[in-house]
Amino acid sequence: MKGRRLCEQLNKCMWNQLVVSRKCVKKFVCNYSTKISPIEISKILEKKFESFNFKTSSNEVGYVLSVGDGICRAYGLNNVKSSELVEIHNEDDKGSVTYGMATNLEYDNVGIVIFGNDRNIKEGDVIKRTNRIIDVNVGYELLGRVVDALGNCIDGEKNVVTKERRKIEIKAPGIIARKSVNESIITGIKCIDSLVPIGRGQRELIIGDRQTGKTAIAIDAIIHQKNINDNVINDNEKVYCIYVAIGQKKSNIAKLVNLLKKYDALKYTIIVNSSASDASPLQFLAPYTGCAMAEFFRDNGKHALIIFDDLSKQAVAYRQLSLLLRRPPGREAYPGDIFYIHSKLLERSSKLNDNLKGGSLTALPIIETLNNDVSAYIPTNVISITDGQIFLESELFYKGIIPAINVGLSVSRIGSSAQYNCMKKLASSMKLELAQFREIVAFSQFGSDLDVSTKKLIEKGKILTEILKQKQYSPVHISYQICLIYAATKDYLLNLPIEKVQDFETKYFDYLDNNYLDVLKKIQSNCHLSEVEDQIKESIQKKKKKKKKKKKKKKKYYILIRI
Repeated sequence: MKGRRLCEQLNKCMWNQLVVSRKCVKKFVCNYSTKISPIEISKILEKKFESFNFKTSSNEVGYVLSVGDGICRAYGLNNVKSSELVEIHNEDDKGSVTYGMATNLEYDNVGIVIFGNDRNIKEGDVIKRTNRIIDVNVGYELLGRVVDALGNCIDGEKNVVTKERRKIEIKAPGIIARKSVNESIITGIKCIDSLVPIGRGQRELIIGDRQTGKTAIAIDAIIHQKNINDNVINDNEKVYCIYVAIGQKKSNIAKLVNLLKKYDALKYTIIVNSSASDASPLQFLAPYTGCAMAEFFRDNGKHALIIFDDLSKQAVAYRQLSLLLRRPPGREAYPGDIFYIHSKLLERSSKLNDNLKGGSLTALPIIETLNNDVSAYIPTNVISITDGQIFLESELFYKGIIPAINVGLSVSRIGSSAQYNCMKKLASSMKLELAQFREIVAFSQFGSDLDVSTKKLIEKGKILTEILKQKQYSPVHISYQICLIYAATKDYLLNLPIEKVQDFETKYFDYLDNNYLDVLKKIQSNCHLSEVEDQIKESIQKKKKKKKKKKKKKKKYYILIRI
């Protein structure tokens, strides 16, 4: 049938071209009164036929069997590939084209997930293969832009066409291509940089209940990269951020864009948005799109930080797709390959060796729990994939401890090897003291008589807890963090009232900035604590001795008159 149709089209094309040629010859003959020989006419016809283009192209097409709930069943696409992009043509709607992705390759039909609205698609519509896996634009041109799950700009400005495109699903780097994590990525959050450090190329999970500050930690990390990018000497040390929003409100994304503009952080950030109103296939694809964009920077010797907010919504979208495609459900109705979906995504985060330019891709996936239940299916999966987790508790949040990080349950398995030398030495003792403080506080509720050493330990634990508190959108430089933690761990703040710790912190940072700038630069160069310990001691002692002159109050005298 295909060969017969092709022959008919070819004959029709040749006949049309021949009619045109006859008209041209007739016009030429009429224009000249002289008699033209048959040889000249034959030469004119030969030239015309040589200029004709008889090249034909063949496309494998299929037809829609059924459509509904964003899923299309088609027949005729016998050679289609898994995850291949297809075009669904609707002739009734002025030839509009809707894109989809082939997922279920069955014996007699193909299951296609539709990107967008399926109301215009009907039974019998033509489906064409594109012979390519889904790819997206990547490059520096996308910095500062908001794109959808297919890489199209949706921020109201001109669409960007980059020089390079990448497939959204590629194989993760192998063992030989990788290098052990040896550089730290500073988030500007005191509790994380000291107790749960993150290295470049690491995958650190942020997990907790809703409204506990998970997104706030990620945004603070993005904002702090401005301080790093503005002060680096080599451009290869810059950190580029990709924020992937899955299933969020469009109003929240608009607020985020304005916030990043306010702190001048949008210029090195790409926002990939698949909102709650988008189709579930787009919510499923968004993390892979963001990862492809981040890998561009990694493979060019740069450093990238990607945030998946959040992967639990992506898992729900994939569960919806799988159930509509009639795939067998497993635990909590998730399909059997849900672990593979997350592992193949997060394994792409890596630190490459020097032969591959030494770039890195750091991932901060976010998972939402229900009532602090980390034993659920998706949380346990992602915990086992990642290199550690930052656990946020709603109880700490309600007590006013922000960020509400539970230091006991939070862990970074490989980040300590990349930590600053000064911070590594201070953090080891601080972890132990905080653990002892939590244990003693739990038992001190049952007894009132405590010895001096126990009271001192409780007082110090309260000071350490207080200095780890931090306001949102106010990241702290690593040099200031080290000086402050040194003051707290070496008992310089024991006699300070708890309510005055935050005030001391602010004034101490200003004092360091004005008088000890060389010490801060030396700490930033990753020196050992012994090299700067004397200067840090001196700065703390001078700051404590510096007292404001108190105004003398006039004494009041009262005269008692006896009547």
